[in-house]
Amino acid sequence: MEAVGPGTCDGGDAALGAEGRPAPEARVHFRVTRFIMEAGVKLGMRSIPIATACAIYHKFFCEIDLDAYDPYLVAMSSLYLAGKVEEQRLRTRDIINVSNRYFHPDSEPLELDSRFWELRDSIVQCELLVLRVLRFQVSFQHPHKYLLHYLLSVKNWLNRYSWQRSPVSITAWALLRDSYHGGLCLRFQAQHIAVAVLHLALQAYGVEVPAEAEAEKPWWQVFSEDLTKPIIDNIVSDLIQIYTMDTEIP
Repeated sequence: MEAVGPGTCDGGDAALGAEGRPAPEARVHFRVTRFIMEAGVKLGMRSIPIATACAIYHKFFCEIDLDAYDPYLVAMSSLYLAGKVEEQRLRTRDIINVSNRYFHPDSEPLELDSRFWELRDSIVQCELLVLRVLRFQVSFQHPHKYLLHYLLSVKNWLNRYSWQRSPVSITAWALLRDSYHGGLCLRFQAQHIAVAVLHLALQAYGVEVPAEAEAEKPWWQVFSEDLTKPIIDNIVSDLIQIYTMDTEIP
């Protein structure tokens, strides 16, 4: 019944197709995780449950070939399951209606007919499949709490003018959110992702950490001693691939 494949969790070159362009599978996952994020917002989900839904989706397709199951059905079940994991339970009816409106913007809410109940049963059955494939390991350590701590530390290091004149914080949070379009959360440690998006946000606005040149080690290594520049570069490279897809996919 299941088609277990090599998965797409390696990222980097593994997610690239011909001529260094994102592979077709990566483009599908980008579209579907965009659906998860937009549906999650419309369902009133907080950022952590949405991140968990994306992580569940990516982890499932690390184990299963993309063409084995409908990715959007897996996405809907991921939303449903993430609501349970993060204690923000959702009703299947709400997930179905929001999803229907996403794909058919001008449509009315579905009636409680056979089509609705079939879709509801599919979501519940797919949730059980996801749990079995992932061996019930659906809890994740997200970078959010680390990023919050790191932002507060960097804010204290910088002078008030440098911090206020550039939206480093907003940009770092946006980079973190967008990272879930790909499987970074499965390939890198949460602390490393948090530092990398902060590093990129600081670079984007030309903000330098004071006394960086005189310090014994880079500022980012203060937050995570096992972090190296190549790891940061790999995370940033994966983020660039995500934004490349964003410009190419309607």
